Amino acid sequence: QVQVVESGGGLVQPGDSLRLSCVASGRTFSSLAMGWFRQAPGKEREFVATIRMSTGNTYYADSVKGRFTISRDNAKNTVFLQMNSLKPEDTAVYYCAARYGLATGIRNEYDYWGQGTQVTVSS
Repeated sequence: QVQVVESGGGLVQPGDSLRLSCVASGRTFSSLAMGWFRQAPGKEREFVATIRMSTGNTYYADSVKGRFTISRDNAKNTVFLQMNSLKPEDTAVYYCAARYGLATGIRNEYDYWGQGTQVTVSS
């Protein structure tokens, strides 16, 4: 069983930066792939970024490439999502998720989910 807890959301202005954190419990952290997803009001939850903990391999949604960076700290069982040049369309609840195995952008492949953290980008 894996538990994940996100933090770091907030209200920022367009062009600002924000860093989200996700702490995962469990002894087999290195076996996990961790992903970030987001869900805006009235829309489906969509893939943002993912990282495989053992190799550091990363994948991004086209909409965030070049602006967002996912990284990890294996010693602290923590994954980060650095979000730069934020836009109003980035406004959403951001969820951290975990799965055993390869990193993937497919939402249904993730077994463990956090409660989400709100990110609002508005002037």
